[in-house]
Amino acid sequence: MDKAHTKSALKFVKASSQSAVSWSSTATGMGNPKASSKENKKPQEFRLHTQQRAVKRAMFNYSVATKLYLGEIQKKRIEKLQKMIDEEEVKLLRKEMVPRAQLMPYFDRPFFPQRSNRPLTIPREPSFLKYCSPSSSNGLYHFDQAHAWKSIK
Repeated sequence: MDKAHTKSALKFVKASSQSAVSWSSTATGMGNPKASSKENKKPQEFRLHTQQRAVKRAMFNYSVATKLYLGEIQKKRIEKLQKMIDEEEVKLLRKEMVPRAQLMPYFDRPFFPQRSNRPLTIPREPSFLKYCSPSSSNGLYHFDQAHAWKSIK
């Protein structure tokens, strides 16, 4: 009976070890012939888009630089044309504007201004009654009329 017990224990250990080996070999890919072919394969090269982006960016930068350059050329042409127009206007004005001599003043009868017939202006003190009322509750705006309204002589 002792042998029967050991035989059954050996079968159990043998079966469990085989299942463990098959499980570990499938997990790591060692026991499967398809898995071993994966080990021999070279990694597939991947393509980054940096080169394409660099080319597109270079084309964009070139187009922006071209637009700026054309804008500067156009601005220079406009300034040159405006300068030529201004010079032509100055030439026409110089032809039209002939300098004429001023008339000489009459020294034999000098100018004497006449005295005005209007009466002289009499200065007055400004009136603050429109802006401040003496009946206001605040004492800061109450003025003594005897001192404030003296006329200037």
